[in-house]
Amino acid sequence: MSLARVSTASGEEFAGRVLPVRTELREVLPWPGLRRGATIALRGSTSLLFAVLASATAEGSWAAVVGLPGLSVLAAAEAGIAVQRLALVPRPGTQLGEVVAALADGIDLVAFTGTATLGTAQVRKLSARVRQRGTVLLPLGPWPSADVHLRCANTRWHGTGAGDGHLTHREVDIHATGRGSAARPRSVRVCLPG
Repeated sequence: MSLARVSTASGEEFAGRVLPVRTELREVLPWPGLRRGATIALRGSTSLLFAVLASATAEGSWAAVVGLPGLSVLAAAEAGIAVQRLALVPRPGTQLGEVVAALADGIDLVAFTGTATLGTAQVRKLSARVRQRGTVLLPLGPWPSADVHLRCANTRWHGTGAGDGHLTHREVDIHATGRGSAARPRSVRVCLPG
């Protein structure tokens, strides 16, 4: 996979260091995409996970989702994820940390749930491993050392009439906080799915 050279306003280059992400999400991230080696904690919506994964997988990156046995592959495809590049580990059992670490060795983006089952030492080891390997870690829930925390709020559904019709999409506010270059809180309103 070849990544285009991308520059920030300050001129700092991230050549080969970021994976693509939806334009709206770039507004809340401190980088021009998903920075390799970063940890981005996601809360509030599986649709947010899909929005984060869609552009990267469509451009050739591989992703894995661990610990979500009810994840719909059809919904993932409808959200724009290239499901032929999506690995699913529905039930990692008691080996969550080991499974995520193994996937981080060869997959571009690794999302997982069950963050509360990991100890402090495992959290530190996983964070160090993804920085070394250039993987984007996407814990679905609280993660104390995350570079960025994204959460959905203020959902508004669209598509229904006066008691009839089908839900077509929803608008959500995505709020971002973090540390370092992500310390300034940011928000954006997006439609999910895209």
